[in-house]
Amino acid sequence: MGRAFEFRKARKFKRWGQMAKTFTKIGKDITIAVKSGGPDPTSNSRLRAIMQNARAVNMPKVNIENAIKRATSKDQEDYKEIVYEGYGLHGVAVLVECTTDNTNRSIANVRSYFTKCGGSVGTSGMLDFIFDRKCIFKIANNGTTDIEELELELIDFGAEELFLDTEANQINIYGGFTAFGAIQKYLEEQGYEIQGADFERIPTDFKKLTEEQAADIEKLIDKLEEDDDVQNVYHNMLVE
Repeated sequence: MGRAFEFRKARKFKRWGQMAKTFTKIGKDITIAVKSGGPDPTSNSRLRAIMQNARAVNMPKVNIENAIKRATSKDQEDYKEIVYEGYGLHGVAVLVECTTDNTNRSIANVRSYFTKCGGSVGTSGMLDFIFDRKCIFKIANNGTTDIEELELELIDFGAEELFLDTEANQINIYGGFTAFGAIQKYLEEQGYEIQGADFERIPTDFKKLTEEQAADIEKLIDKLEEDDDVQNVYHNMLVE
């Protein structure tokens, strides 16, 4: 168990708290996947993974099908994926991933949240040295899988770290950003039940804060995550 495991234990993400926001997020992911790779999940591996994520959060089948249909419509807006980077109070790095049909609105909103919470938005790429972009897969733990043996197998496909999430009864697999396709293909071919697949940004350096200081950053995170254009918020805060 290494840095990724400790990171997942430490961070507090609330973006999955509201079901409506979750479904909206997945709907946008479906739109982007369909527009880039087509509506057939058998030939579109990214769409296939997103559909697995949708089922994992109990998104109704009809919602998934409707999202795919809308994505193929000429009337569907084109979404752009944009990353905003900045610092909050106490020197905490905050990275915001947005999926939007109006970039002017998104940057204006994000900048206002940072400003109101005592932070500031910086330039693109300024936090590259703080966050590593990784892919993550969550597979069902059937109780018979030898995690060490699986890790040795997956190293050849770009996996870097595996650990057992006892609370969710899942095996979490982390790999390099570009290893997503190779890991997904291996897991599917070997018959593993993929319960989630996504990308995350893992801090390489943490900013240790007191609980009182952390409350300042939580205010910023809450404002960001309430925005409909925001898909994910990452930070390097660690509460002592």
